[in-house]
Amino acid sequence: MNKVKKGNGVLTITQIKSAIGRKPGQKETLVGLGLNKLHKTSTLEDTPAIRGMIDKVSHLLKIEDNK
Repeated sequence: MNKVKKGNGVLTITQIKSAIGRKPGQKETLVGLGLNKLHKTSTLEDTPAIRGMIDKVSHLLKIEDNK
């Protein structure tokens, strides 16, 4: 669905769905990405660790690749 492609650069991610009713691991992942409210945006470096976190909660996010 929202799979992130491998690359070097910066990713802008926006939370578009609520974390209410999600598993605790997913809520903690959102906090780790700097997201905790709807429509909040976070800009992060594109690393394998960040991509793994995004893949875990990709159904809650909108992802933009800012090369």
